[in-house]
Amino acid sequence: MADQPTENQETIKKIKDLIKDEKVAMLTTASPEGKLMSRPMHTQEVEMDKEAIWFITEKDTEKYRDIDHNPAVNLAYVGKSYVSISGTAEFVQDDNKKKEYWNKILGKLLNTSADDPNVVLVKVTPEIAEYWESGISVKTVKEFVKKMASSNSLEEDNDLKDTVHFNENRK
Repeated sequence: MADQPTENQETIKKIKDLIKDEKVAMLTTASPEGKLMSRPMHTQEVEMDKEAIWFITEKDTEKYRDIDHNPAVNLAYVGKSYVSISGTAEFVQDDNKKKEYWNKILGKLLNTSADDPNVVLVKVTPEIAEYWESGISVKTVKEFVKKMASSNSLEEDNDLKDTVHFNENRK
């Protein structure tokens, strides 16, 4: 029985599957004045088994200052589905990992190299995530019809939406 995945582990796998092909996330940070700002960020790697999602940025940016002031962030992925991940961001100086993620396009966008000390990795540790499957698929239509014919609310037993709390895996 110990080898069977828990419902939480299955949901984490589902979330990873939903975002694995989505390269851009909207990263939302809070400014020191409390204003929320979302910016597109290219996802470098999703390591749900290690509970880490990686990005690259520069230190001389507003998002760096926002995270430095308040590391609580949210990531939003939109593609075939919608995924929202709240977590904590931290800066990591790992030259090997920076070089592993680096490519010519990133060099052109940032107008620098992986060796630049202004370039830094952003590691987001997820704490809670929700997803909503979307699109006009047979599964979506069937689920909607099932809910409309039921006395339950649309939130109850919804196979197209789920929430996962990552800290449940840390016990």
